[in-house]
Amino acid sequence: MPQAPVTDARTCGVILAVQDLWAVSATRPGSGFTCVSNVEDVVSDPIRSGPGAPFPSKTWAGHSHGSGEYRRLLAGLFFAGVATFAQLYSPQAALPLIAVDLKIGAADAALVVSAATIGLAIGVIPWSVVADRIGRVQAMSIAVTAATAFGLLVPFATSFPLLLTGRLFEGAMVGGVPAIAIAYLSEEIEPQHAARAAGTYVAGTSVGGLLGRLVAGPVAELANWRIGVFAVAVLCALAAALFIALVPEPLGFVPRRARGSGTDGGLLTRLVVNLRSPRILALYAQGLLLMGGFVALYNYLGFRLSAAPFNLPQTLISLLFIAYLAGTWSAAQAGVLAARFGRRPVLTIAIASMVAGVALTLSTVLVVVLIGLLVATAGFFAAHAVASGWTGAEAVIGRAQASSLYNLFYYAGSSLFGWLGGLFFVTWGWAGTAAMIVLLAALAAVLAVLLLNGPDGSSGSAPIAVPAGAPSGIS
Repeated sequence: MPQAPVTDARTCGVILAVQDLWAVSATRPGSGFTCVSNVEDVVSDPIRSGPGAPFPSKTWAGHSHGSGEYRRLLAGLFFAGVATFAQLYSPQAALPLIAVDLKIGAADAALVVSAATIGLAIGVIPWSVVADRIGRVQAMSIAVTAATAFGLLVPFATSFPLLLTGRLFEGAMVGGVPAIAIAYLSEEIEPQHAARAAGTYVAGTSVGGLLGRLVAGPVAELANWRIGVFAVAVLCALAAALFIALVPEPLGFVPRRARGSGTDGGLLTRLVVNLRSPRILALYAQGLLLMGGFVALYNYLGFRLSAAPFNLPQTLISLLFIAYLAGTWSAAQAGVLAARFGRRPVLTIAIASMVAGVALTLSTVLVVVLIGLLVATAGFFAAHAVASGWTGAEAVIGRAQASSLYNLFYYAGSSLFGWLGGLFFVTWGWAGTAAMIVLLAALAAVLAVLLLNGPDGSSGSAPIAVPAGAPSGIS
């Protein structure tokens, strides 16, 4: 067979066809030349050498740290985090006013928040499928726009059932951002800087969660809860517009239609592959256990501070959420440190910080309790930033589904242990709830030490080995 000249398939009319699970043939019509190559060589390196090119360039390695596109991507994802998580949690600051206005109990009022988080958990997997087909940025843009539209309309629902239904759909739309964001940055950023980028995104989510609560509460007090929640939605609309304007077009994404059949299996295959990986399951456990403990911390510490010996008024207790700023700082710092020293050391230190902070909240001195809350919050967000970013880097097949499953476990932990912490509080007081949180964090640390050894894909470790014949850099 004659030796073919070295040319680019995309510019000379070469026909590419997938022959079996991992093999692809390249044929130039009229030349008599056909070669068969591993599909990894064709689709594993992210996109693209020119407009409309069906496959990524072999030279693409991700946006370099400090480049204009790198800064735009980080800024865009930061505003995406603000736009989604501000509206997700904004009603929490106005729940007493919602209960009075709608003539419902406290537990029913809390469903306004729960309905949205349930919708988010339901939405993450479908959004990951959408992102595989139409692209990460386009899917996130649709999600954040739809979520904002629901956020602007839902506060004016005329009945409680309609309000809950609207919040459910709002949460499902919000789910498009956390379902896709980590997969997107994992494909677009140089691997050694992906952890830093994940930290910036998580920092945006913490700012959003804080902003939603701090804006909705005072505005609701001055006007009413509907105006308070609506005001947050307006801010989310501005943040969404900034996200769409700033975020660069994806260069590392390969649409499923361009990969050929069988390159990474169907949806079930992509889910099962990630659920069978002990390392990825250990990362899911971080989200499940640490988020569960974190929600329990904020759910029930306020009850302790309202009782003796503190006896704080509710207005002061609501300011506890300012401690989220510690998480904003720590999430970004965790990304920097993980890129330098490796993910596992930073993750375990962050978990230890969370445990130390929870232990400090057992004090009867208010200042010590508040310091403990700051330390625990910083530890949690640092651990979450590392674990969520690590999930995107660890997955070699179904990256979007891997990130979506992380979010599913994350919000499952919020629902389960956020409720279970109340049983501990009623039975054993704050000491019981604190003990539950410490046990959850300790279990997360043990799983990290036992199952997350070896290279972690950061610059502080050797590259993650990709199984032979498996495509990398796609989902």
